Amino acid sequence: MTQRRLRPLRPDELDAEQREVLAALSDPPGRVQRDPDGSLQGPFDAMLRAPRSGAALQGVGAALRYRSVLPERVRELATLLVAAHHRSAYEWHAHAPLAAAAGLPDELVAAVRTGGPVEPADRAERAAAAAVGQLLETGDLDDENWAAITGALGEAGAVELTTLVGYYSLLAMQLRTLRVPLPNGAAPVDFPA
Repeated sequence: MTQRRLRPLRPDELDAEQREVLAALSDPPGRVQRDPDGSLQGPFDAMLRAPRSGAALQGVGAALRYRSVLPERVRELATLLVAAHHRSAYEWHAHAPLAAAAGLPDELVAAVRTGGPVEPADRAERAAAAAVGQLLETGDLDDENWAAITGALGEAGAVELTTLVGYYSLLAMQLRTLRVPLPNGAAPVDFPA
């Protein structure tokens, strides 16, 4: 990765609109990681750069992460599938620990990262993995995957799953475009070629 394209903004450099986005990103406390100078790590500094769209994005992210109808394990499995598909090291770095904390088996997480067969034992997780894979591959769901995902998660869950795939794909694109590095000291993520 080449050098990052935007120097992260420190809190003392923010205008009023940017401070509002920062306040929303800081709720709940600890939601975003900061550098020692107070600047935001990961995709969040970009949200400050364009505060109107950034506020909308942070709202979608907060809804998906903290108010979702998706079970935690399904949400984190889907997020890791998106991260691996886009080879987004930062998304992987941020969500692999959440997936482990949610109880996703290490072997399953490793299979996602390496592109191996992703075959969860749980029906909803299996349906979500198949749906996310097809969404990432084709941008659509066939009737079989639609029936499986709505049967496992309901219509609201199916809609949120498609929203999650779009949201984390967008973040992966921004992280790549802006050349956002992993935090200092973070282990590199090894995605196969």
